[in-house]
Amino acid sequence: MSETGSLINEETLGAFIASLPGQPGVYRFFSSEGDLLYVGKARHLKNRVSSYFRKSDHSPRIARMVSQIQRAEITVVRSEAEALLLENNLIKTQSPKYNILFRDDKSYPFVRISRHRFPRIGFYRGAVDGQADYFGPFPSSWAVKESLQILQKVFQLRSCTDAVMNNRSRACLLHQIHRCSAPCVGAISEEDYRRDTNRALGFLRGGHDALMEELQQEMQAASDRLDFEQAAVYRDQIGALSRVLQQHVMETDDSQDCDVLAVVSDGHRLVVNMAMVRGGRHLGDRAYFPVMPPSALVQADTQVLDEALLSFVGQHYGQDIPVATLVVNRESVVEALSEWLEPLREANPVKVLHSPVGKRREWLRMAEDNARLALVRRAQEQGSAEERTRLLSDALGIESAHGLDALRIECFDISHTSGEATQASCVVYHHHAMQPAEYRRFNISGITPGDDYAAMRQALERRYGADANLPDLVLIDGGQGQLGVAAEVFQESGHDTSILVGVVKGEGRKVGLERLLCVDGRVLSLGRDHGALLLIAQIRDEAHRFAITGMRAKRAKARQGSILDEIEGIGPKRRQRLLARFGGLQGLRAASAQELATVDGISMGLAQQIVRQLRGEVA
Repeated sequence: MSETGSLINEETLGAFIASLPGQPGVYRFFSSEGDLLYVGKARHLKNRVSSYFRKSDHSPRIARMVSQIQRAEITVVRSEAEALLLENNLIKTQSPKYNILFRDDKSYPFVRISRHRFPRIGFYRGAVDGQADYFGPFPSSWAVKESLQILQKVFQLRSCTDAVMNNRSRACLLHQIHRCSAPCVGAISEEDYRRDTNRALGFLRGGHDALMEELQQEMQAASDRLDFEQAAVYRDQIGALSRVLQQHVMETDDSQDCDVLAVVSDGHRLVVNMAMVRGGRHLGDRAYFPVMPPSALVQADTQVLDEALLSFVGQHYGQDIPVATLVVNRESVVEALSEWLEPLREANPVKVLHSPVGKRREWLRMAEDNARLALVRRAQEQGSAEERTRLLSDALGIESAHGLDALRIECFDISHTSGEATQASCVVYHHHAMQPAEYRRFNISGITPGDDYAAMRQALERRYGADANLPDLVLIDGGQGQLGVAAEVFQESGHDTSILVGVVKGEGRKVGLERLLCVDGRVLSLGRDHGALLLIAQIRDEAHRFAITGMRAKRAKARQGSILDEIEGIGPKRRQRLLARFGGLQGLRAASAQELATVDGISMGLAQQIVRQLRGEVA
């Protein structure tokens, strides 16, 4: 991998183009101020980069970008696949102004079936490992929950934690409503439970026909031996599965895993809608909008739509191996996608389809329809959000140097329980929407417990140092005292205090009755239905929620550790083993001394001491 850089102007342009290599790589364009404008990949750097300066039919967005290019850097790599990965890493980490960026947290939910003696089924979000069977990813949490409901209703697998199961003495409500076979109390044998688990795994893997045939045979066998009660159980399972399969299962020739991608524009914004099909079941879809100011998305032409779809594929999959088949609605990108994805699945290349047949054609049509619906919803949401932002800007007399779309608001809140586990939260409103990826929490220490003023001071000092980039508005959840502390911090750092506004809760903490306090002494009461006040309440409530969740997690962690730390002989390693084995403090309290003694490093004497200490804590 090698890198070079050059200045670009009328005098040096020819020499720059002549110096470009005919190899794969990544190019970066910079403005005269040094801002990164664009990152692109190329199979042939010389041809691709020179096309920006020799062509005159660019889209308005690219033409505007080319007019600002002052400097270029290129990085030569060994293959097209390396260029794709490097390009998308740079886009994600540096957010160039003219690239189409899809921000994706990759935190998709899965159905997880453990490898326990009596496997547990549940919702899972996070990195997968070899300790369980995972199915997904699903595009949304509701799709996972729907699948869990089906599996619990048909196969009655348990959903409780291992610690809860091991300490139950009677079946729970789920058993009574026929959603769990209650292995915790021996209501089902290990062999029968394993059979149900294998059937659930077969269902999730797409073996619907074989499963239905097996159940029908079991039902007939039970009926032949006059075990009509068991035959009725199989009958109910067959009926439930038939209803599910009627809704979800597609033709067998189209049942392999695939992702369906549709990019659509309404002329002002664009969206990529991705539908997931796993094991023959359409799991739903999810819309992805570029993370760019709306004003940057000018009239979307063919080039922009193609670039958006290519960018999405690269950024979404990254180094992950995509599914065997991608179905897309842009024929012009099929060849490029096939070439770029080929190195990721050398043994079984990704099949990219534009004109599918059978059920895949229907899935593609559905993906396009849902993409258009997502655009309509986004337009409605943005229209309402933009109006509220404008009303707030007018009411407080604030504005952004880059226009209303770029108006940035940060809001602070303090949360603690009687002085314990104090945390401050900072949430961000930008581009007419909350920006969770930019939220921050501050662990507060070294203050008198319960001193909200000192906590606010510490959080603001850590966020707004002397060289900090300021937002256009800073909301402080609190009264004159908190606002006064904020003003002192800003004055000490040399910042403009006029951007500070305190939010005082109204009577009965009702939304719409808040008062806004300004540093210059003004007190604004905008009225219950004022759009600006509704926006402030939304931001303030989000800051409150974010602070409380962080505080509770911190408090739980501190309390969980402190109880065990008080027991002589319990160090960090033994504490970790105990909590991991019993799933937390609740499971520990329910465990007997004999069960505790099975943990590595815990003697019977120490186990009895733990039981006494924990029971004393409860009392």
